[in-house]
Amino acid sequence: MTKPTASKRRVAQQKPTYGLDEQVGFILRQVSQRHTAIFANEIGVNLTATQWAAMAKLAETGPCSQNQLGRLTAMDVATIKGVIDRLTARGLTETGPDPSDGRRLLVKLSRAGQALVDKCIANALKVSELTLEPLTPKERELFVALLTKLR
Repeated sequence: MTKPTASKRRVAQQKPTYGLDEQVGFILRQVSQRHTAIFANEIGVNLTATQWAAMAKLAETGPCSQNQLGRLTAMDVATIKGVIDRLTARGLTETGPDPSDGRRLLVKLSRAGQALVDKCIANALKVSELTLEPLTPKERELFVALLTKLR
């Protein structure tokens, strides 16, 4: 058996470098924190981003089951249940039986919930605009396309 040369020992002993600031997860978390701060500042009402997502999706799709709403908004069962419970307690959503399947409950926006969505649409669009503000229009399009591809 031959003994490794000094240069081979150095190569074997070199550790990979890890710079936190260059890691995609760290960068995404920072961007997410920035977006969350913009959302809180601009939405104009006392709603969390997950509450807004549920309400916006209900406005878009109409009544649906809580499980389906969770899937449509990328929330797990426990999270969507808590979100809907809080929105219902505030009178922004309501539940009722599914006319086509009485065993299933549907969630829908209440009149007050729909009015709040209508009121917040412009602010929600501004949140996206401010989040993407540092980018040129072409960069924005590419950035959203790349993020969509990573989903």
